Amino acid sequence: QVQLVESGGGLVQAGGSLRLSCAASGRTFSSYNMGWFRQAPGKEREFVAAITWSGEITDYLDSVKGRFTISRENAKNMLYLQMDSLKPEDTAVYYCATSTTWISRRARGAYVYWGQGTQVTVSS
Repeated sequence: QVQLVESGGGLVQAGGSLRLSCAASGRTFSSYNMGWFRQAPGKEREFVAAITWSGEITDYLDSVKGRFTISRENAKNMLYLQMDSLKPEDTAVYYCATSTTWISRRARGAYVYWGQGTQVTVSS
């Protein structure tokens, strides 16, 4: 029943910043853990970051830790990914998704609802 729509992607030079947003439908947004994944052409979808339903605990892919920040505003049904110090290796389609488990937060299979994705391109 949950619908997710990502926005905020675009073209940016290396070292620049982007802020991705994910808008969720319904009024049960706060019940879900949320995650960001990304997928480059010809590659598998990769875990980027996750946040608990309460927003108090986060987890990050090692290569983005210290550069990316995941956050949420449950009252607005919104999830965010602030991306700083972007690198060409960050180029991918970024997806937000929902899960009901935290232990398996890094696994694609733990997520049930997915957005359509937003393209992020970082030029060198």
